[in-house]
Formats: sequence, structure tokens, C-alpha cells
Amino acid sequence: MEKKESDTTLVFGKKNYLVMLAGLVLIALGYILMSGGGSDDPNVFNPEIFSFRRIRLAPLLIIIGFVVQVVAIFTPNKSSK
Repeated sequence: MEKKESDTTLVFGKKNYLVMLAGLVLIALGYILMSGGGSDDPNVFNPEIFSFRRIRLAPLLIIIGFVVQVVAIFTPNKSSK
């Protein structure tokens, strides 16, 4: 039996996958920056949960990461011509 050579082309190119990886890193970094700040004792309030890092920086990184993901998905693959 002969094996058929299939002309399989990937939907995304190498550049797309690298941009997707960068977006995933940004999203993960945002979630890591958002974590923590809680108190071990529920009767003690810790104002650290309202820091700039958790309220503004981390959500901004997550949103930027999702935008990077969308750009990576919609960027056309040059080798699919």
C-alpha cells in the first residue's frame, strides 16, 4: 500500500503561535499580580487588596493579553497562499 502525501497546511504560522504565547504570558502575569493580599485572620482588614498593582495594573495586563490573542488569531498566515 502506498502512503498518500497530504498537503496539510496549518491554520496559523509560527509568528501567530509566538504572538499567542506572548498573550498567554501577559494573561498569566496579570493573574499572578492580582493574587494575594488577603488576611489570615478574617477579623483583620488588610488594605493591601486595594493596591495599584491589584486594582489597575493586573486587570490592564489581562485585557492587553486578550487583545494580543485576538490580534494573533486574526493576523493572516503568509504561507497559506
